[in-house]
Amino acid sequence: MVVVIAALLPVFILIVLGVVLKRSLMRLDTQWHGLERLTYFVLFPMLLIQTLVKADFSKVPVAGVGGALLLSALAMSLLCLALRPALSRLGIDGPAFTSIFQGATRWQTFVGLSVAANMFGDVGLALASVAMVAIIPLVNVFSVAVLAHYAAPEKQSGRAIVMTLVRNPLIWACAIGLFINVTHLPLPKLWHEVADALSRSSLAIGLLVTGAGLHLEGLLRPSAAAAIGVAFKLVLMPALALALAVWFGLSGESLAIVAICSAVPTSSSAYVLARQMGGDAPLLAQIITLQTIFAAITMPTAIALAA
Repeated sequence: MVVVIAALLPVFILIVLGVVLKRSLMRLDTQWHGLERLTYFVLFPMLLIQTLVKADFSKVPVAGVGGALLLSALAMSLLCLALRPALSRLGIDGPAFTSIFQGATRWQTFVGLSVAANMFGDVGLALASVAMVAIIPLVNVFSVAVLAHYAAPEKQSGRAIVMTLVRNPLIWACAIGLFINVTHLPLPKLWHEVADALSRSSLAIGLLVTGAGLHLEGLLRPSAAAAIGVAFKLVLMPALALALAVWFGLSGESLAIVAICSAVPTSSSAYVLARQMGGDAPLLAQIITLQTIFAAITMPTAIALAA
């Protein structure tokens, strides 16, 4: 448990620092918007590409880690859809349902990769990248489709949904990194020097942006919908993922990576997507903030159970 807390502590300190900076030195939203776009479109995709390029997949259980997380994300998505009628009877409308859905299925990649790297170094980073390849395309497709069906002010065409996915830089980064790895495409030393420099900065800046994006207003009286989103992501998702991982025969570092990736809070980019497609963005902001706070307790527990 001490090792787990030591790995998590720098991550949450950077998130808290982002909160402090947003309320002191960098109060303008435009400052953080620029950093968010830089991280989302340049720094983080470069980290993904470079990690996948360097990863030796022959030494990691790709099928087990990716399969457990893929199936757990799929199971959680289907569960949310199955519960839609019951949630509707509780007064949760379409836009609010999409926020619960995103809150329950998406994951904060900055936190996941940071904790994996802190605990297991390059091996942990490679395993977490495998998790990203498994989860990112699926949850993006489902999130856009659910928002288009339940929340969009105007019905989204199939072409619009496809274009939203095509423009996702994380999906492209996964595809490019895997292509270079599989084809053994030689890259010059200059590429690696520039890519490594950009990659090193991505996690720290990403965590600061995550902290700056937290909404602390109204946390003392969270809504029932927010509580459901928190419980689904921080309790039910790790339970599903760990059960599947054990069923796949995973143990040690691989099992711990599944615990890390399934127990992280929801992606802050989900909030941006909710704003763009008519979802309940304020509810999702509350869900993300609550998850980030409670993950400081639930993540060490999930990782300790996997140890």
